[in-house]
Parts: sequence; C-alpha cells; structure tokens
Amino acid sequence: MKKYRVGVIGGTGMVGQRFLSLLENHPWFELTAIAASPRSAGKTYEEAVGDRWVMKTAMPEAYKSIVVQDAADVAAVAAKVDFVFCAVDMPKAEIRALEEAYAKAECPVVSNNSAHRFTPDVPMVIPELNADHLDVIPAQRARLGSKRGFIAVKSNCSLQSYVPALFPLDKFGVKRAAVCTYQAISGAGKTFERWPEMVDNVIPYIGGEEEKSEQEPLKIWGKVENGEIVSATTPAFTAQCLRVPVTDGHFAAVFVEFENKPSKEEIIDVWKNFKGRAQELELPSAPKQFLNYFTEDNMPQTKLHRDLEGGMAISIGRLRDDTQYDYKFVGLSHNTLRGAAGGAVLLAELLCAEGYMD
Repeated sequence: MKKYRVGVIGGTGMVGQRFLSLLENHPWFELTAIAASPRSAGKTYEEAVGDRWVMKTAMPEAYKSIVVQDAADVAAVAAKVDFVFCAVDMPKAEIRALEEAYAKAECPVVSNNSAHRFTPDVPMVIPELNADHLDVIPAQRARLGSKRGFIAVKSNCSLQSYVPALFPLDKFGVKRAAVCTYQAISGAGKTFERWPEMVDNVIPYIGGEEEKSEQEPLKIWGKVENGEIVSATTPAFTAQCLRVPVTDGHFAAVFVEFENKPSKEEIIDVWKNFKGRAQELELPSAPKQFLNYFTEDNMPQTKLHRDLEGGMAISIGRLRDDTQYDYKFVGLSHNTLRGAAGGAVLLAELLCAEGYMD
C-alpha cells in the first residue's frame, strides 16, 4: 500500500488533536499539512495549541514544528496532500462551502462534521455497515464538476453506541427502537477543567442531538438510487440524549421491537459473528471483533471497555426481555475514537482500499 499524504483541517481542536494522535504511526497515512483558523495560521502547531493539548499521550514531536496554514487557503493546503480530514468548528453553511471548495480543488474530504450528513449525494458511512453507499460518489463528482475530489462523512458520535448493534439484526425486521444516550463531555470538546459545572452533574439536553439520533440512522439504512442516498422510512427511532460526567465514552440504553422476533441466542450469535467490509479488507484501524457481547449483569462499563480494540470496538450487554418492546440492551462506544476521529480514519482507509483516493 502506498503512503498517502494527509492534511487535517481544524487540527488544533480536540478532534483535530485526536486525528494527529492517530496519524502519528499510521501505516498508510503521512501527515503533511495542518490547517486551522486565521488566528492559528503562521504559528507552529505547538504554538497554536499552546496549553490546550488534551490528549493523554504527548503531542507528537514530529508535528510540533509544522507551520499551521489558513484553512481558507484551499489551493495551498490541497497542493500538499492527497486528501484531508475536516474537523472545523464553524457555522454549518461555512463548513459546507469550505468542504465543497476542497472537493472542487480535487482534494477529497473525509469529514467529522455534520454539515453534509444530509446532502443526498454525500455518503455517511460506518464502514462495517453501509460501505455500499460509497457507490454514490461518482454522482457527487458529476454535480461538483470534479474528477477526483468528493466529500464523505461519518455519522454522529452517539450513533455508534446503538446503530451497530441494531443494523445487523435487520434480517429480523427492526420495526422501532427507543434509545436514551448518556454522552461524555469530550463530545462537547470539553474537559472537566474547562467545564467544572459538569462535575457531579447531568444535563438533560444536547442541542440538535436528539434529531440527529433519530434521523441519521435512517440514512444509514437507506439505499443509493439515481445518484443519491434515499433514507429509509423504518425503523422508527425515538431518542433522548443526556450529558453525563464522564470524560470519554457514549452509553446507550436501547429498546427494540422486531417484525419477526428472534431468540436472545439468535441475537447474540449475530453480534458475535458479524463482520463488515472493514473486517473483510483487514483495514489497519478495523477492530478484529467489531461487536462484543458481555454476559455479566454489570457489563460493559465505560471506564473498563471504552478503549476495547483501540477504542474502535462496540460493547454490548444486558440483553433481556422487555414489557413494552421485544428486548432491551445497553451499548457503549468511544466517542472520540470510534465516534469521531477514529471512525473517520477507518472511513479513509476504506476509501483508499476501494480505490476512491487514486
């Protein structure tokens, strides 16, 4: 596999820092550009981040002296890379325009942002579940007038705690699901030091999160038709999303009803044996065991299991009968690894392996 030159747009923020940590020793990708806002442009990466480095590992030495570029200087950034990751903190309309500018400059964009998640010809992909949605990219290129450039996005971080568990069960006809997510503070780009009011506290509101949690799964369940992804109409999702005093790891309590109710043993067997395109291709960031079921009543736990397989695996537990739905269970994912930067890196690996970056 050839080495791809990679840039990170929005490299100074929490998700940008996670991207840099993941790229430090990546076998396929070499970081050659970091871009951010004009206030960071012209400074070394170390100067631009200052005391805001929040990763548990140290800032990679090789990246400290890279001079940060202005993200708006599309031609200059694109000239240094084969593709970019995007994790900027800007209004959605500005993000959409910026990502399209890179794509039109023949620089593919793998985005962590929500701005293009519902653009009909932009694939929103969890590599194990709906890799076939990449088939829409030629139609997007035709719209943008690009030969090589395109935009692909990852889904919302909280989806990873329940959608991967439900999607493989669709052969039993997932009819409806109710989910309550308990989301870590890093999902808001915060630490306890910078958000002291979260200590010993729960906030029962995360702006826009419930709408994403109910609507985005339907795009993942959707199909590519006539050059766009048509969202499914079922399953029906309803969600409540709470911010909880946890550093990393999004938890979900899930209730599900089926058209054809399977046995508990059948469900656990599907989870145990499920492999997606990422596992078939043996992508570098893909977990060997994607879905992990724990039989103990008090498992999985955020602190114990969020880092399973480098934070890229999904943990599931407490599958049992329910009085209103068919079953209930809990799920756990690492929100800045599988849910954000790690999921985007895995998506980029899939795009490279399938030839979209060539």
